[in-house]
Amino acid sequence: MAKNFLIFALSLRNFPLDITAFIRELLFGHDCVIVPGFGGFIGNYTPARIDKKSGTFYPPVKQISFNRNLNHNDGLLVGRISGTSGINYGDARSIVEEFVIDIRRKLEKGEKIVFDHIGSFINNQEGNIQFEPDPSSNYHLDSYGLESFQLSPLEGYNVRTRIIRPVSKDPQRQASVRKILWRAAVIVPLLSVLVIVPLKTDLFRSKVETTNMNPLVSAEFEQNKKAVDEGVKTDEVKPEEIIPPVVEDKPEVKIVEPVVSETGTYVLITGSFKSEENARSQVNTLKAQGFTPEIVVAPNGFYRVYAIACSDMNTALAKKDSIEAEFPGA
Repeated sequence: MAKNFLIFALSLRNFPLDITAFIRELLFGHDCVIVPGFGGFIGNYTPARIDKKSGTFYPPVKQISFNRNLNHNDGLLVGRISGTSGINYGDARSIVEEFVIDIRRKLEKGEKIVFDHIGSFINNQEGNIQFEPDPSSNYHLDSYGLESFQLSPLEGYNVRTRIIRPVSKDPQRQASVRKILWRAAVIVPLLSVLVIVPLKTDLFRSKVETTNMNPLVSAEFEQNKKAVDEGVKTDEVKPEEIIPPVVEDKPEVKIVEPVVSETGTYVLITGSFKSEENARSQVNTLKAQGFTPEIVVAPNGFYRVYAIACSDMNTALAKKDSIEAEFPGA
């Protein structure tokens, strides 16, 4: 029995397994990997930093430390060896124990034990295990491919100093003139359209005919002005000589044509309309106030509404002053 155990132990010592490779693999995915009977490797995260003195930029890193008090078997390392190598759990645990015995024996002799890409072990003067991590190893997966680099700061450069550059004023003036011309080229056509469109079309005209209370309108005003300048007396309309036209379905309003008469008759015109309907509306208003209005068709086609007819100018002017409050421009 003892002979068989000795043969098994010798075979374990020569077993071609690299325990440190399993430890390195586990350190990438775990923050603590325990070697039963020896101690635990702990991963400590350190964020990216800058060494201002040397100008060196360091990426985030997971540094490894060692705690010899964490020596219980949590099953992580032994289970990984068993599952990867295809041996049973008990044999894997025996391999780890043999590995730890060999390390302790070498440390007691004063030898230095090196775990590749992890760190080195040595016994200090008090006989305690002292661990020195490998500074070139980084077990932080997010920093894969990132290395530290050095960048020298710019010398003699003050970011608080304002850069002043002489600039000629001619380009600015040319740019401003060009901008003004461009705006004028856009605005002038728009203003022309806004002025011409309402004059040439009925776009902004109201569908309701407006009433012009001033009898001197457009062409009629020009004709009367010319007649006064030449000393020609305008035609006078005499009510009794006006021939009333035939009006269908509207007998209540009389529309007469102007006839030249030798006797002078003055009529008080209260409105001149282009629409016959608007003229009739004012006639009804005058009738409601006690007048006897009539409609006269002017030479320019407008419908003149007069309230009363007088035989002399003074009477007509007096009536005009009284009725003008109700009908401005009479």
